[in-house]
Amino acid sequence: MAVQRHHTNARMSQIVIHGDTVFLAGQVDQKQSADVADQTQKILDRIDTLLAEAGSSKNHVLSALIHITDMANFEAMNAVWDAWLPDDQSPVRTCVEAGLARPELLVEVTLIAAKA
Repeated sequence: MAVQRHHTNARMSQIVIHGDTVFLAGQVDQKQSADVADQTQKILDRIDTLLAEAGSSKNHVLSALIHITDMANFEAMNAVWDAWLPDDQSPVRTCVEAGLARPELLVEVTLIAAKA
């Protein structure tokens, strides 16, 4: 079974597809908005675009890993996440507090999805 890689550079790919499974690299807000809710929304918008490119959608998300730099922002991030998720389509999910690559990044989301 072939492995497809999209938006690839020397270090990583943004999308990897193997069979009917879509793996997305961790997504961050490229413009680094000051607010965790804004960053989360921009990340989820980018994820929608990448999933569509890979032949999937948020309705097919299997697993999510969320890194957040401060758990004080947990509720604000969750409000955006909960509004984005389709009803009765919650994936397995882990959310951890962690330092990210740059101090202005407040949240990073990594997903695994099934193809639609």
